[in-house]
Amino acid sequence: MRLTWLGHACFSLEGSQKILIDPFIPEGSLSVEPDIVAVTHAHADHMGITAQLKKKTVANNEVAKYLKAKGVPAESMNLGGSITVNGVRFTMTPALHSSWLEDEGMGFYGGVAAGFVIAMDGVTVYHAGDTALFSDMQLIRDLYRPDVALLPVGGRFTMGPEEAMIAARYVGARLVIPMHYDTFPAICQDLENFKRAIERTTSIKVRILASGEGIDLGPEVAGE
Repeated sequence: MRLTWLGHACFSLEGSQKILIDPFIPEGSLSVEPDIVAVTHAHADHMGITAQLKKKTVANNEVAKYLKAKGVPAESMNLGGSITVNGVRFTMTPALHSSWLEDEGMGFYGGVAAGFVIAMDGVTVYHAGDTALFSDMQLIRDLYRPDVALLPVGGRFTMGPEEAMIAARYVGARLVIPMHYDTFPAICQDLENFKRAIERTTSIKVRILASGEGIDLGPEVAGE
C-alpha cells in the first residue's frame, strides 16, 4: 500500500483500491482518482471537494444524507459501526470534536465527528480525524491493532504535540504520521521534539511527511 499526505488531514491510500480521506487539499491539485472517499466530519477543511468528486463516499449518517442530496453515492454509518466497500473495511471510531455543515446559509449540524480504522491489503491504518486526546484510544489499540496512526498535532482545534505523544502510546501503532498542522498560522507546530521524544522513549517510529510525499507500507509495518 502507498500512503501519501496531501496536506492538512488529507491522505490517499493506494493499493487494491484508491482511497481518499478528508479531501481538503490546501495546496491545490489532486494526483489520484479515488475509488472511495472517507469523510471524518462535516467541517469544510475535511469535506473539501467530496461533493465534486461524486465517488463512493463513507461518512456519518448526516453527512451521507447531505451528500446523497448532491448526487454523491454515499454510504452512511455511525460510531462503532463497520462497512466493507470494494473489499476495504472501514470502522468508524469516536473523535472528540464538533461538526457543522458550513456551506448552506448559516449551516446546520453535521452529526458526530469521527475517525476511521481502514483495513486494506493486510495493513490497518487509523485516521484519528480531528480530536482531543481521550483514554479510549486504548480500545482502538486492543480492538483493531492499527499498524499506522495518523494523528492531529496542530493544537487549538485538536490535540497538540504533547497530547499526541500520549495518543501515540495509547494507540500503539508501529508508525505515527502527524497531520492537521501548519495549514494556518493558528496551528503551526515544530514537530522535531515530538519525533525525538516518542522515538527515544518507545519503539514507535514517527515519520514527518512533506505535503505530497508518500511512503510504502509493506509487511515490515504490519509486523509480518
